[in-house]
Amino acid sequence: MPLYRRQPKRGFTNAPFKVIFTAINVGTLNEIEEGAVVDLAFLKEKGLIKKNAKRVKVLGGGELKTKLTVKAQKFSAKAREKIEAAGGTIEDAIEESR
Repeated sequence: MPLYRRQPKRGFTNAPFKVIFTAINVGTLNEIEEGAVVDLAFLKEKGLIKKNAKRVKVLGGGELKTKLTVKAQKFSAKAREKIEAAGGTIEDAIEESR
């Protein structure tokens, strides 16, 4: 077996540049009072996500019964439908996360 084939393989990895989102379901936002503005800092303060979270993605699990203004970096399609059906508004917070 030639020497170059016996050596361990090394290559490029994209791990340091991976973007990690903290997921939160719409159903957990029912605990928040109506009319509040829900953003990354607010979720950290309430203890709904970890303190070291950098970005949030809102998923459509559960039902939303309160009217909220939600600011996050990403939303699933179901989450958008449920927030708007409850009378809330959605704001993309892409610029704030950079």
